[in-house]
Parts: sequence; structure tokens; C-alpha cells
Amino acid sequence: MTAPAPPGHPGVIVAGPADAGVLAEVIAEAFYPLPPSRWLIPDAAARRQIFPRYFRVFVHDALARGLVYTTPGRTAAALWLPVAADPAGPPPGYDVALAAATGAWVARFRALDAALDQHHPAGTAHHHLALLAVRPGCQGQGTGSKLLAARHAALDRDRTPAYLEAADQRSRDLYLRHEYRPWPGAPFHLPAGGPPICVSPTPIIEKRPG
Repeated sequence: MTAPAPPGHPGVIVAGPADAGVLAEVIAEAFYPLPPSRWLIPDAAARRQIFPRYFRVFVHDALARGLVYTTPGRTAAALWLPVAADPAGPPPGYDVALAAATGAWVARFRALDAALDQHHPAGTAHHHLALLAVRPGCQGQGTGSKLLAARHAALDRDRTPAYLEAADQRSRDLYLRHEYRPWPGAPFHLPAGGPPICVSPTPIIEKRPG
């Protein structure tokens, strides 16, 4: 079963375990052509085969430890994870699951994780938008903005900052419209001549009376 998203956000629902498979496929489709994805697995056929398994690892983790927003038609997904001021590292079993999902390409995925971890902020508790994806045929219709707005309403209310990584210019522009700001030193490049990644936080937003 799924639960409704916060009031005032029609068209957004909270995903449940039964949605894991289809949402992993949605994320895989959306991320398949992006520059970091081509860096991870240059072979197009292998990328198309491996990505659903890879992203299912993240969907399951977000369902267990965080929050996953989707649409009634399961055409998009936003994966949110709470992060402590002193992060504890990957969840138990992650390394095994990553190796099983990515096979011969695991070294590239580990290099990606290391690069992202190196630039992830520490010292302040926040929520991490681990992934935001919209099925390619449904992009450009405001779906990503709806998913963001649904979660930001609660984060703003609680004065909780958020953090994300943008994989390309289009997604970076979307996040800038939602009050994210580039992190100092962004963008950084993935190893071995890899593409740039923009990291962006939101500030704690103070709500003033009246």
C-alpha cells in the first residue's frame, strides 16, 4: 500500500515496497543517456542491462531508511535519505549488493561512490536527495518540481537543509530554480577524465511570522 504525500501536493504519493521494481526501471531509463552513466558503463547494452539492478539497490535502501516519492502512475521517483552530522557510511550489505548488481563494472561504481563521498558535506544533519528521475516520455511536464515541492514543504517547515548531486546541466538548472545553490568547489569531475558533477545544498530556511 502507499500513503498520501503531505496535503496540498496532488499527484504525489509515498512509494511502498511493491513499487521498487518499476521505480528502479524508471530511474534506469532516465539516467541511461547521462554523461556520468556513460562514464560508468561505456557499453550501451551492458548499461541497459545493469542499471535496473543497480538502481534497485538504492530504491530498497531509501524505502528502508528514508522516503520515496512517486506519482500515481509511477512515472517518476525522488529518493530522500536522512544524513547525520557524522555520517555512518554505507548501509550494511551495500558493498555485496553493489558488486552483485554491477558485476565486472563494480570498480567504476566504487570510484563514483568515493568521489561523491569526498564532496558530501559533514558536520550538519541534513536530508540527501539521492536520486530524482522522471521517465523520459514524461519529462518537461513539471513532475520533478512536484516531487521536490512535496518534500521541501516539510524540510522548510522543520528548517532542515538538503543536499543533492546534479548529473547534467538540465537537472542543475531545475535545482537552482528550487533554491539550491552550488557547493564551494563545484562542479568536480569524476576520475579518469570523467564528466562534471554539480553538488548543491539548500540553506536552512527561516520562517518569519506574518
